[in-house]
Amino acid sequence: MRKRLVAGNWKMHKTPSEARQWFRELIAQLPPTQAEPALLVPFTHLPYASEVLEGHGVSWGAQDVSAHPEGAYTGEVSARMLADLACKYTIVGHSERRSYHAESDALVAEKARRLLEQGITPILCVGEPLHVREAGEHVEYTLRQLEGSLEGVNPPSASHLVIAYEPVWAIGTGKTATPEDAEAMHRAIRGWLIARYGSGFAEELRILYGGSVKPDNATALFSQPNIDGGLVGGASLKLGDYLQLLTA
Repeated sequence: MRKRLVAGNWKMHKTPSEARQWFRELIAQLPPTQAEPALLVPFTHLPYASEVLEGHGVSWGAQDVSAHPEGAYTGEVSARMLADLACKYTIVGHSERRSYHAESDALVAEKARRLLEQGITPILCVGEPLHVREAGEHVEYTLRQLEGSLEGVNPPSASHLVIAYEPVWAIGTGKTATPEDAEAMHRAIRGWLIARYGSGFAEELRILYGGSVKPDNATALFSQPNIDGGLVGGASLKLGDYLQLLTA
C-alpha cells in the first residue's frame, strides 16, 4: 500500500511570523490520519518549519531549488542549504516555474539530480495546458514532459521520487479534472514509469494529483487506485481545509 501524501504548496503566501503561528495551530489540531502531511513553503519560512514541525509527523520542504551545487549565483538557494534545514521534499518543474521562468525539462532534471545528491525527494510536476487537452494530445504531451524531466534522474528507491500530475488549466482556476480523467492520466504515468524503472519501483512510487483540490472533491480523487494524494494549493493555506484533506 502506498501511503497517501497531502502536500500543501503555499506558493508566495504568508509572512514567516504568520507561518510560524499556523504551524503551531496545525500541530495542536492535527487529527489521526493515515496520510502523510507535508508543507512546501517559501524559503523564508523553512527555519520555522524545522523548529515547530520537527517530531510531529509533518514533513516540510521548499518550492524550488538551484540547479547549481553552490557558487556566485545571486538569489539562488542550493539543495545543500535545504538539506541543512531538514527538508524532506522540494518541488521541481511546477507549471508556474516552467511558464514564468521558462524552465526547460532539462533544467528540471538537473534540479532533481541536485536534490537527490542531498537526500531530498523531488516532487516533480508535469501536466498539459488547456489547448493540448482540447486537442486530445494530453497523454503524449505529459509523458514527453515526464521523460525529459527525468533524463539522468536515477533515485535509489521509489521513496526518493514523487510525481505530481497538475493539468495547467486546473491550477488556481476552480476547474478540476474529473476523478476518472485524473485516474486515466495517473495510470498512463505509472505505465511509463514501469517501462522506465521497472514494475516494482513504479508500483511503490507515489503520484499526486494537483489542480484545485478541495475538501469537497478530495475523497473522490484520492479514492482512485493510481492517485496517491494531492499537491494542494489554495486549500492548504486554510487550516480547516487542510485538516479535512488529511482525512479525505
